[in-house]
Amino acid sequence: MPGAKNNPMMPINSDSAGLQIQDLDTAATIHLTMIKYSSPIPLVTLSRSSQAATIPKDRGPSAGKGRARGFFRAIFAGLVLISLVGCETTISTKLPEGDPVRGPVTLAPGDVVKLTFPGATELNQSQKIQADGKINLPMVGEVNAGGRTLSDLQQQLEVLYRPQLQNTTVVVTLESSATVVVLGGAVTKPGKYMFDRPTTILQAIMEAGGPDRFGTLGRVSVIRLVNGQQRTEVVDLQPILRGSPTRPFYVRTGDIVLVGESRF
Repeated sequence: MPGAKNNPMMPINSDSAGLQIQDLDTAATIHLTMIKYSSPIPLVTLSRSSQAATIPKDRGPSAGKGRARGFFRAIFAGLVLISLVGCETTISTKLPEGDPVRGPVTLAPGDVVKLTFPGATELNQSQKIQADGKINLPMVGEVNAGGRTLSDLQQQLEVLYRPQLQNTTVVVTLESSATVVVLGGAVTKPGKYMFDRPTTILQAIMEAGGPDRFGTLGRVSVIRLVNGQQRTEVVDLQPILRGSPTRPFYVRTGDIVLVGESRF
C-alpha cells in the first residue's frame, strides 16, 4: 500500500466500544477494548494477535524489533485513548435549595406520627413507626401505618376506636420523617441508609465508612428527583476538609449519593 511505511500504525475500526490498531510493518493487530462504567476511569484491555503467516521469515532479528516497536506504539495509542475518555465529566445541574412540591405524605418505617384525641386527651401520644411498618396503641393494639397516608391512618384509627370512645375523632400529624438515602460509588460500605434527623452529604458519606482507597470527596454526585426528572449535581467536599467555611448541603429522602474515584 503506498505510504504505508510513513504511517505504520493505522486504525482499522474505531467506535465507542473499542479500537483496533494494526501495525503494517509487522502485521500485528492490537485490540483495545474500552468498557465504560459509572466511574470516570474507563477499563481498557490490550490483547495482541500476530498474523505469523504473513510475516516473511527472512527478516531476521529486525522482525522482532519491528513487532516490539509496533506493539509499544499501540500501547501508546491506548494511553491516549484513556486520557481522552478520562476527560469526560458528569453534567452538573444546580439542585433547588427549597423543599420540593410534595404530594400526600406516605408514611414509612422511622417516621414519627403524633396522635391527638380531642375527646380523650390521655391518649395523646407520639409513635415511631417500627421496621415492620406498625405502631402499638393502647386499647387497639398493633396498627399498620407504613405505606399509608396520614388521612388513611386517621380514618383507620377512628374506625378502630369507635367501640372504645364516644368521641372517636383522631388527628394524625407527621412529627418527624426519616430520610432514606442510597450511598454508592467509591465508599467503604455502600448501601441504603436511614437518618432520623437533618443530615449533610458529608455526614451521610461518613456513615458509610467514608471514601474507600480509590474514592475522592472532590467529585460527589447527588442524584435527586425534581419535578419528575432525575437531576445530578456534582459537589466538591474537599474545601470542608481544608477548613473553608461552606454552606451545608443536606440530603433528602430518595437521594442517591455517589462518591467518585480519583483520577490518579
